Amino acid sequence: MKTTEREAADLFFALGDETRLSVLSKLRGRTLTATALAEDAAVTRQAIVKHLQVLDGAGLVTNERRGREVLYRPVPRRLDDAREFLDYISAGWDRAIDRLRQAVEGEDREPSVAQAEGSVGEAAGR
Repeated sequence: MKTTEREAADLFFALGDETRLSVLSKLRGRTLTATALAEDAAVTRQAIVKHLQVLDGAGLVTNERRGREVLYRPVPRRLDDAREFLDYISAGWDRAIDRLRQAVEGEDREPSVAQAEGSVGEAAGR
């Protein structure tokens, strides 16, 4: 896993906002200005700029100044990092569930040592 837990926290914080997710959706495969991103948005252009700063801080977008305009574009690799981190967490849960399943299935098939000893003691009349 390349992404540290701190980086993942920043990444998921940035992704955890409806407006920022909308901005990322609009940027998919394109380069746009904050003004273009604010069109049809429920928030102001200034608010979009603040959201873009959070996305930029998490490495989800990059920007380039061209004259008076600042153009923003997505960084798809960072979404891959998020997916990789979730896969890492998911694999840990899968291993834990497999261990639990094995423990439960093992209990159903074979009595535990304590149960076997209790049965022997009962049969001997103790």
